[in-house]
Amino acid sequence: MNQPLYVAAAKIYPRAVHGWFAAWRWALVWVTQLVFYGGPWLRWNDRQALLFDIAQRKFYIFGVVFWPQDVIYLTILLVISALSLFLFTAVAGRLWCGYACPQTVYTEIFLWIERLIEGERNQRIRLDRGDWGPRKLGLKAAKHATWIALALWTGFTFVGYFTPIRALGADALGLLGWNAGTPAPALGPWATFWILFYGFATYGNAGWMREQVCKYMCPYARFQSAMFDRDTLIITYDGARGEPRGGRARGRDKGTLGDCVDCGICVQVCPTGIDIREGLQYECIGCAACIDGCNQVMDKMAYPRGLIRYSTQHALDNKLGVRAMWRRVFRPRILVYTAVLWGIIFAAAFALVVRIPLKVDIIRDRAAIAREVEGGLIENVYRVQLMNTQETARRFRLSVEGLPSLVLVGEQTLEITGASARLVPIKLRVQPAQVQAGKHPVTLVVQAEDDAKILVREKTIFIVR
Repeated sequence: MNQPLYVAAAKIYPRAVHGWFAAWRWALVWVTQLVFYGGPWLRWNDRQALLFDIAQRKFYIFGVVFWPQDVIYLTILLVISALSLFLFTAVAGRLWCGYACPQTVYTEIFLWIERLIEGERNQRIRLDRGDWGPRKLGLKAAKHATWIALALWTGFTFVGYFTPIRALGADALGLLGWNAGTPAPALGPWATFWILFYGFATYGNAGWMREQVCKYMCPYARFQSAMFDRDTLIITYDGARGEPRGGRARGRDKGTLGDCVDCGICVQVCPTGIDIREGLQYECIGCAACIDGCNQVMDKMAYPRGLIRYSTQHALDNKLGVRAMWRRVFRPRILVYTAVLWGIIFAAAFALVVRIPLKVDIIRDRAAIAREVEGGLIENVYRVQLMNTQETARRFRLSVEGLPSLVLVGEQTLEITGASARLVPIKLRVQPAQVQAGKHPVTLVVQAEDDAKILVREKTIFIVR
């Protein structure tokens, strides 16, 4: 007997649903996409407000400029994101997956386009099962053309965060010949590649793969259970109230049946095609579409809402009330997560507020560690890299301290333009009679002439032979 290695997955046709959770889901779709598509078009100080310029190694975020030396802030951001994920998952399951994950958001948008062009669930099923003809070909072509246009615009916007989007747009218009005769450089090969790559990824993931990404490709679905416990809010079916399930006419006495009328709406609206009545499953992304769908049916049947609802396993097993359930939701684990998260957020915010907009790196000249120059002085040579991380030009004064008779030879006052770096060679000299042979700690002091608070003291070594 031959056993197939793979089971062909049936196509899922999610049914449109309306309700409180659907409204929240669409609100987050609007918020996330307004931020994403609008972010690179914002202006700040005559430049793009949000620009991650990898080529120049500068990240512009409104009025703040981050350099490679600021990688600690990226680390803090990742730690905050991870702790937030742990916190929200421990409280209410896969909130990220159900409401804000790009896969969920773009699948929702692509499904809306599909419904707009091909119709609701039953119409889409009939269209796919029907024979090919002019109508079917036209509807499919219109849908995929709209999908591809949105996907390419998404890829263009994503690349616009790393390349100035206005220049990128001018290059794209020049490539298409839409620049009204004005010469424009063609879109570069790397920009073209990444626009097409992210466009194809959006089109493939949201248009074709959909729930397959959540089921088989996303690792979060696999390790989420490690963050759940019996007091985590999850989408649950109240079997004690709903069973035994069975159909009945509206207004008819249900007899020994439970509240579940076995209509299958909860399955039809599920974007991953699971039956929540079978219990919590790793395929459940926590979108709560089944709650909205079931509540609509309960309203029609004049039954109380909440047959499918957010609850905890502990509350279901022990028939806890809402207040008792919420008291257990905010348990010590959640309080610790919250305290640690807010502590890190406040510490990061404080570090940004007191951050000195000047960075100094000293590099010893290895070709001339220590040498004797005119007058018998001992000289060490250094290269100093000064980075003005603000976008305002400043003048800085250099001085040294740490040894008697130590003097600095070279530029002692210099100007650095905004958000730029300058490499300056300096020489330090001492009287050999006043120091012993060996290594001596010295300090280079760099201070802004117009702001006494902008002061950096960088230590280095002076070698006497």
